[in-house]
Amino acid sequence: MKKIVASLVRYTPLLAVMAIVVFNVLFVTPSFAADLTIQNGANSAQGTDQTADLFGSSGVFKTITNTLLFILGAISVIMIIIGGLRYVVSGGDSSAVNSAKNTILYAIVGVIVAILAYAIINFVIGSFTNGTGTPSGGGSV
Repeated sequence: MKKIVASLVRYTPLLAVMAIVVFNVLFVTPSFAADLTIQNGANSAQGTDQTADLFGSSGVFKTITNTLLFILGAISVIMIIIGGLRYVVSGGDSSAVNSAKNTILYAIVGVIVAILAYAIINFVIGSFTNGTGTPSGGGSV
């Protein structure tokens, strides 16, 4: 049991990166590939039509943020469960109990940091747009 928990803890960042890469290959890249036209390239070179793609309600930043928050939430729940199992299985060993408590604590701190990051990203995106995906300056470039 300890080897399984140790390997899960050790390889969690690698699994998270692999999940992000797989998600991008399966869902994000095909949606951008459909937009590869000469007209869209010319609009991007002129600086028009990019704000909605980046900051809109279905923009790149929102998609990436929502994906990472979902992955982080799933990993945090798994780590809290693993910490709880380690706490139950510790058998009164003070170092094992302390390690299990640290696992739970770090998972909760990770969730709090992710929520704060989400709030900061929404604040920054809101400062660049007026909520509709258009520049906050009022006009197009």
